[in-house]
Amino acid sequence: MLHLGFNFWLNVFFCLWFAGKTNGRRTDVVTVVVKEGEDAILPCSISSKENIVRGLFDWKKDGQKEVFMYNAGVVYQNGHLGQDEQFKGRVSHFSEQLEFGNASITITNTKQDDSGNYTCVFPRTNPGETYYIRLVVDLVFMDRSEEILVAAPNPTVLIADVTEAGVLLQCVVHCASPEPKLQWKDCGGNLLPAEEPQVSKRRDHYNVILQTTVTKTTSNCFYCEVKQDEIGHIVNKSITVPEKLFDDKPIITVPGFMAGFCAGLLTAIAAGVVLFIGRKYVWKKDDQRQKSRSNCGTLEPLASGPV
Repeated sequence: MLHLGFNFWLNVFFCLWFAGKTNGRRTDVVTVVVKEGEDAILPCSISSKENIVRGLFDWKKDGQKEVFMYNAGVVYQNGHLGQDEQFKGRVSHFSEQLEFGNASITITNTKQDDSGNYTCVFPRTNPGETYYIRLVVDLVFMDRSEEILVAAPNPTVLIADVTEAGVLLQCVVHCASPEPKLQWKDCGGNLLPAEEPQVSKRRDHYNVILQTTVTKTTSNCFYCEVKQDEIGHIVNKSITVPEKLFDDKPIITVPGFMAGFCAGLLTAIAAGVVLFIGRKYVWKKDDQRQKSRSNCGTLEPLASGPV
């Protein structure tokens, strides 16, 4: 049972209003649920995925409160006026994702008053395109029958190992719903072969790890792309591998070889001794079995009654 009272019915009203007000091409409503005090990521990416660094996008709450506006690098509290007091100092965007069309925002330290219906629009680029996001902030995070949507944050990328085949890169995404799709690419945009993703699920949230082995390129720059097509969300994180790592192949030195040889020799000797003792024991047991069979053969059958 949700304890949202009036706010709950207000949300229902706005969802119905949004559903009827479908002048744009986006008519679905994405629901994001967080516990009070946590950060909420509200997803929004322009359908064309075009670069919006020089573009304009605007976020509003309940159709009137100004939440966040980006205009060619100018944002609220940095050239723009008019942001609602409720959101001042609490909203940020993904600046490094603008070139991929990502207009998602993060609201920090959420409060129940933040619950409501949000819109994301691109009035200059795609004036007919509107995204609708319903945010629910609970005092206690409760199990729900509805799917809980959590936009993936920027992934964690790292160098996991250096092998003869190349440098092993790892991309990690925590607590995302729906399940994100991960891809490794070089910074030229070329898709890289990768291992099978490691996916774990807790409640409706997914944790995903994707690894790939890379070799030297012109830039040695690679990035992990994370997509949630169902909610129009995409983020990525790049990493540049130091060229030295591609040259530092595992080297077998003479001392290392001798140490490994001696260790292997001792292991072989120990295994031989164990095998010899084991076989001697088996031979002894077989000899005893043979004697036992011989003795049994000399015994007279037990009497079974009159013949």
